[in-house]
Amino acid sequence: MAVSADVVGTTYPSIAPYRVGREKIREFATAVKAQDPAHHDVAAAQAAGYTDIVAPPTFAIVVSQRADAALVNDPAAGIDFSRVVHADQRFTHHRPIVAGDELTAAVTVDAVRPLGSGAMVTSRVEITTTDGEPVATTVSSLLVRGEDQ
Repeated sequence: MAVSADVVGTTYPSIAPYRVGREKIREFATAVKAQDPAHHDVAAAQAAGYTDIVAPPTFAIVVSQRADAALVNDPAAGIDFSRVVHADQRFTHHRPIVAGDELTAAVTVDAVRPLGSGAMVTSRVEITTTDGEPVATTVSSLLVRGEDQ
């Protein structure tokens, strides 16, 4: 099945609230080798002006991918995840993510561009607090390889 351009402009329902935990931030920071003490220690984070430990900027992907799943799992989109190559990821932060945040996110399909027998799918995820405060915008491009690729 080919990727459907009919999903362009679709915004999928927001994910259930994701509570950002200290240990999740610490684990992520360790995995990406982010060694700033503000990612690991509450006192260091507070000394730097944060209310709690602060997530590395790329932590937004944890929340973003939960929202992306709605698009990838939508049969109407026609995305065979076994044929996906992650082509690009960009983050625009409106404010830092800190432990204790309750975040939600919704994905919107911005473009589906044919590429040979495949397609490039560009989507945008708006991450907000459960109160609606903007936290981050992520833009992702997925290359969905065609059957002959």
